Amino acid sequence: MVPSAHNVPFDGNDDFTVSAYDQVSAYWGATHEENWKTVKSLDYISGMFIWTGFDYLGEPIPYPYPARSSYFGVVDLSGLPKDVYYMYQSEWTNKDVLHVFPHWNWEAGQDVDVWAYYNNADEVELFLNGKSLGVRSKQNDDLHVSWRVPFQSGTIKAVSRKGGEVVLEKEIHTAGTPSKIELVTDKKSIKNDNYDLVYVTVNVLDENENLVPEANNLIKFEVTGGGEIVGVDNGCQANLSSFKASEIKAYNGKCIVIIKSNGKEEIINLVASIDGNRIVASMDIKIE
Repeated sequence: MVPSAHNVPFDGNDDFTVSAYDQVSAYWGATHEENWKTVKSLDYISGMFIWTGFDYLGEPIPYPYPARSSYFGVVDLSGLPKDVYYMYQSEWTNKDVLHVFPHWNWEAGQDVDVWAYYNNADEVELFLNGKSLGVRSKQNDDLHVSWRVPFQSGTIKAVSRKGGEVVLEKEIHTAGTPSKIELVTDKKSIKNDNYDLVYVTVNVLDENENLVPEANNLIKFEVTGGGEIVGVDNGCQANLSSFKASEIKAYNGKCIVIIKSNGKEEIINLVASIDGNRIVASMDIKIE
């Protein structure tokens, strides 16, 4: 996907996506970085209002139907953080942050802009398959650093340093074909009150446990025991499938399923599968 710059007409993408590089905004607003730079530069502004924290149904600017939700939240409709989430985390928290994007599955020789959001460090060095591509430091009011990299299959690695000492390291690997399902919960148990919820993030991985960034496999869910499915989503703004289904396609290798108790005093078992049980994962959730 070629990003569309904020200060040129928005022609759109065939897949109803916008750039992850924070270069597109609603016609009545500005990008996340533009807004925060303005706030930081003016002492008489005490804060800012983000429209919005989460994507929401309606106002699908800049696309018409079949887009059904907004595009400019920090977190998508399914509750998964977007890349710009880490810009705010690097600016608004004391937590050590080093977020590198995009994924590393492209065409040979294609120029790819690699961005890094970071804090608590003086510099970031980027490596491609072990070879340094140079050190970058934020200058003036910069909120990220970047490199333009001709794609080669393998690994990009970012290292942030402060005073010459390594703060964080992050790697992104070229992924293969879908081979595994990873289920990640926000908690291991749930109250038996029909209200408490557990959010399970589903990641489609290759055989080396790398996220497959273009995976769009249909994920089917089955829940038995003391729970039931409340909803599913994948964060895609143009996804028209039902939130109340027991299946959903992965989007950028991810989706979520939300589960609640059904009143039974039984362990909840969740099974996720792809391609007629060719790839299967399961997990248990305890009842408190």
